[in-house]
Amino acid sequence: MKGMLDPEYKESVIGHAEVRNTFKVSKVGTIAGCMVTSGKITRNAEARLVRDGIVVHEGKIDSLKRFKDDAKEVAQGYECGITLVSYTDVREGDVIEAYIMETVER
Repeated sequence: MKGMLDPEYKESVIGHAEVRNTFKVSKVGTIAGCMVTSGKITRNAEARLVRDGIVVHEGKIDSLKRFKDDAKEVAQGYECGITLVSYTDVREGDVIEAYIMETVER
């Protein structure tokens, strides 16, 4: 009976990062140089780009780096570089909100 029901998903915000600087790289696109302000940012999380309180883009995090090394996650208080899948219009002052979708038992 349990397996026949469609699963319900709940969004769980895991962290926020403020864009401090942007870097344009020819083959990659735009890299957002960020400071993680709360929680943590993980590489496999979904991301929401918020500009002036308005959600501008929703998608996945393409890559997450600390300095030049790939990172699995970056904790609060650390800087990182984030690229979003198929989105390049990132500006200073934007906020990247990372979240995961959790399955809820019914």
